[in-house]
Amino acid sequence: MNKPELPWHSRFDLLGITFLLFLAASLGALPSIEGSGRDLDYMGNLARFAAQFFPPDWSILDRTLSGLLETIQIALVSTLLAILLSFVISLGASRNVSPVWLLWPTRMLLNIIRTIPSLLWALLAVVIVGSNSLAGVIALTLYSVGYLAKFFSETFESTDQNSQNALKSLRASPLQAFQYGLWPNARPIIWSHCLWMLEYNVRSASIIGYVGAGGIGLHLKLYAESADSWNKFSLVLLCILFIVTMLDFTGEKIRKSIRDKLEGIKK
Repeated sequence: MNKPELPWHSRFDLLGITFLLFLAASLGALPSIEGSGRDLDYMGNLARFAAQFFPPDWSILDRTLSGLLETIQIALVSTLLAILLSFVISLGASRNVSPVWLLWPTRMLLNIIRTIPSLLWALLAVVIVGSNSLAGVIALTLYSVGYLAKFFSETFESTDQNSQNALKSLRASPLQAFQYGLWPNARPIIWSHCLWMLEYNVRSASIIGYVGAGGIGLHLKLYAESADSWNKFSLVLLCILFIVTMLDFTGEKIRKSIRDKLEGIKK
């Protein structure tokens, strides 16, 4: 016996409808994207500008590596602090862990943190502690908490909760249920989020130096403001590219290990 064919509109779930709305809004926004209105030689302008980047000026390699080291240090310290803070805050933002009276204020706090861009956090930090690497650590820590805590809470909510519920039914305390029921399943995904945040912070730490928050960004600002220093600018970009590529390569290896571990848990 053939099953009755469902009407076409019943085949769309919430995800499908959301995608269609996103697609419609994106296409509707296209007519509002306008250029300068002038007849410019875009490719010619790009070629002339790109030519100023070559060859890179290797005479500044030493000071570039010094700035890059400071950038990596800012990223490492801010990511570590963000992980510690985010883990605590994410518990208050998780439906299956936190009471309702704590859940919504915590989520609103994370929304407020994410509303402020990293460059604005850097400006605020520079105003408070001055133009130094500490300002970069403060800025990236606060910015990272807004995202990491959200990622952590979503991981806790989406992880299989059968083990946690079973432990609760056996009179285990909430802490024991979390530690032995929820955390083992969530841990690989949590570490994957931490790794992504570290990669992101290395790139962000390269930019916040533009407002005086330490790192290689100050070098980029100085070279960008000098008309004849684009070859120095390109060397800084090459060094950043090398570090980001190495992080991406190493991160992929670690993520593969995490995926293998997740598959082992599922089996």
